[in-house]
Amino acid sequence: MYGPLKVFTGRSHPSLAQEICALLGSEPGRVSLYSFADGENYVQIDENVRGADVFVIQPTSPPVNDNLLELLIMLDAFKRSSARRITAVVPYYGYARQDRKDKPRVPITAKLVADLISAAGADRVLTLDLHASQIQGFFNIPVDHLFAAPVIVRHLRELELPDLTIVSPDAGGVERARAYAKRLGASLAIIDKRRVAANQTEVMNIIGEVEDRNVFVVDDIVDTAGTLIHSVEALLSKGARSISAACTHAVLSGPAIQRINRAALARLIATNSMPTQEKEQECPKLKALSIADLLAEAIKRIHNEDSVSSLFEM
Repeated sequence: MYGPLKVFTGRSHPSLAQEICALLGSEPGRVSLYSFADGENYVQIDENVRGADVFVIQPTSPPVNDNLLELLIMLDAFKRSSARRITAVVPYYGYARQDRKDKPRVPITAKLVADLISAAGADRVLTLDLHASQIQGFFNIPVDHLFAAPVIVRHLRELELPDLTIVSPDAGGVERARAYAKRLGASLAIIDKRRVAANQTEVMNIIGEVEDRNVFVVDDIVDTAGTLIHSVEALLSKGARSISAACTHAVLSGPAIQRINRAALARLIATNSMPTQEKEQECPKLKALSIADLLAEAIKRIHNEDSVSSLFEM
């Protein structure tokens, strides 16, 4: 049996940790975190964690490298403080898109990050909507891989959009789009796209009926929004009645917010897997749904050694 449940957070997303702790009926653990003038991170745990069941909440969202390194340092601190078990709660797993060798002489950075998290002291990982499910196999420790679909689908039902079509922006997202369409009783369409360079895509064709339909494009990540905007343009050209989008991780880097604000996009639904408050102010079309309930339930079940399999359903 593990010791008391203790939840700690880095500086990446403290508001999410506060939400989770409120649902668990506890306070976030006390920890000192700051950076020296040269950029080095400093961590000190300000309470006893010997024998405790520790959960460290730290999405590796932008700035990815800073947040990743802070997570690693925190894991090492808990390991050296004799925590009985350490779970890295990483709602957004940075470097997940570098999950294979698609060109000569490139790294598989998603595997490297998995090795670093394990080596730093994590005994298990809790994450959300990995870009590729096989990243779970990069770890030699247990990985609980949750899906945001139930949270987003619940919101889509509340919108009560008639003549709904769920669209996958590429072939790789078909399974996700099919799961959404099945839950919502909607039809399915797929955009056949070809990537011409990094962050540049060219839409080739649309498979399925979107004319005079209310369309929802579903993806896991919206980064620069290039793929999303090309999808919107292609769907408009095929006569879609209205176009909305949903994603789990709203990275929204570079020109993404300006692109979304200018696009013929009714709304963008996302989760708060990373901080979104400033982005929501800059982008009125963006609405972030909380995943705190989902993560809090998973943390509670892991701590109590209960099954979490029902939470894995997409």
